[in-house]
Amino acid sequence: MNLFADIRSLVIDTLDTLVSQGQLPQGLSFDNVTVEPPRDAAHGDMATNAAMVLAKPAGLKPRDIADAIAQVLVQDDRITAADVAGPGFLNLRLAPSVWQGVAGAVLAAGTGFGRGSMGAGKRVNVEYVSANPTGPLHVGHTRGAVFGDALASLLDFVGYDVTREYYINDGGAQVDVLARSVYLRYLEAHGQEVAFEDGTYPGDYLIAVGEALKSRVGAGYVDQPEDVWLADVRTFATEAMMDLIRADLKALGVEIDTFFSEKSLYGTGLIEGAIADLQNKGLIYEGVLEPPKGKKPEDWEPREQTLFKSTDHGDDVDRPVKKSDGSWTYFAPDIAYHYDKVQRGYDLLIDVFGADHGGYVKRMKAAVSALSGGTVPLDIKLTQLVKLFKNGEPFKMSKRAGTFVTLRDVVDEVGADVTRFVMLTRKNDAPLDFDFDKVLEQSRENPVFYVQYAHARVSSVKRKAAQAGIDVGADALESADLSKLDHDAELALLRKVAEWPRLVETAARTNEPHRVAFYLYELAGDLHGLWNRGNDDPSLRFIQEDDPATSQAKIALAQSVAIVIASGLGILGVTPAEEMR
Repeated sequence: MNLFADIRSLVIDTLDTLVSQGQLPQGLSFDNVTVEPPRDAAHGDMATNAAMVLAKPAGLKPRDIADAIAQVLVQDDRITAADVAGPGFLNLRLAPSVWQGVAGAVLAAGTGFGRGSMGAGKRVNVEYVSANPTGPLHVGHTRGAVFGDALASLLDFVGYDVTREYYINDGGAQVDVLARSVYLRYLEAHGQEVAFEDGTYPGDYLIAVGEALKSRVGAGYVDQPEDVWLADVRTFATEAMMDLIRADLKALGVEIDTFFSEKSLYGTGLIEGAIADLQNKGLIYEGVLEPPKGKKPEDWEPREQTLFKSTDHGDDVDRPVKKSDGSWTYFAPDIAYHYDKVQRGYDLLIDVFGADHGGYVKRMKAAVSALSGGTVPLDIKLTQLVKLFKNGEPFKMSKRAGTFVTLRDVVDEVGADVTRFVMLTRKNDAPLDFDFDKVLEQSRENPVFYVQYAHARVSSVKRKAAQAGIDVGADALESADLSKLDHDAELALLRKVAEWPRLVETAARTNEPHRVAFYLYELAGDLHGLWNRGNDDPSLRFIQEDDPATSQAKIALAQSVAIVIASGLGILGVTPAEEMR
């Protein structure tokens, strides 16, 4: 049930009627007609822009169209009033029975309420985290992991066939540095004094890896030249780091479907195949790029290179794919990787990058556009920085990692549920302050607590009702007389519940899971508000002494709120609370 979609269908049917009656001309497009909550709730329950968007193509005044629409709409039992406002907006008021029916629809559907078919089974690949396998995940990766995972769940909720993917950056020089760092820990495990030079990784997390290498090869690599051990240690260290990363993600509640190795692109013809595809399309040429203004990018050379004509697909400049010495640029394997995604038959690609990858957006979009012939959209979401605070001070670096705060530091401090919810309380491209003290407060200022408390309150009132002998089982609540929910405050809460399917669809369309967190906070606030009003007005209390039927109706309302909260928290990867400790 999507009440906004239902009323929009009613508006479209009304427009069709006006066309058939000759009050509107034939051939009008209704695609831009919307039905949504009015900016001011005092104006009505819903508003439609139909008259405004049709006035020009119809050659009529907006108010004349709005008046004609209103006259037809009020004949429907669901519409109690249709008022024209301003230049031609139409504000609608719905019968109480419509809102009361929302609670019944939620109870019948359970946490499936709001699930949609917008995705229509289309295949979408969401790639996120994709950290270098050189150490544990840090707090920046945490935000990207939470955002990507919640986005994947959101898209699944509206009917997409979602693949969660992690790209392992194991083909570059940083993996050699990792191997050398592990080798130092290996020597240390043999009792040697070692020094970590600039560029190596001194974190304590490699101590166990060095000891594990010792257990596997004994003293076989001690004092041996690099060409003897580098390749083997690189593979060993990468696998150890990926085991660590998988464990960190699991602690956060993130499960990845596919891990794709950059290393698998080399020596397999995959890079060559992707570049050949672009060459066949006339998009590869030999040339010299103009020197850039300001800071020079790392891939610029003042000599002839093999270039991708990315400007044909919206980029600012063409991009090198092969250096003058014949080696591939960093961009070449990225092209090959996305070519592989396109070849796997995805209908939509989404990449979640850290804020420092903003310069890659246009080139990657150009590459996917070229490789897919413009048939596969690529949306790139950037996650901004996270600033950590504790006791009013910036949170210090992790001793285990050596240089940064790890994902595990955060999860161990506040738990996975709090971590995930807080990471989604800001839009992904806005900076986020994460205060360890505030996120554990039990107050309205802490959104995690506020939403969890709302769910726990409903569980509490159901327990108390059951103790009072009131049947609050699923069947009893579904058959409750919802017409008893006639107070303005109760109807207002039902209106908020009714927004859920529309909110989910909007969030999925814009790839913005933070909208779910915002909505849950508002919904929780409305429930708390109704609860508090019951302190002054006994008729609003969820349990009405000596009136089981009214109690069941009110608890059905509360349960519908709890179901939507549980559904929304499920998308965010957060477990609903049954009671607060």
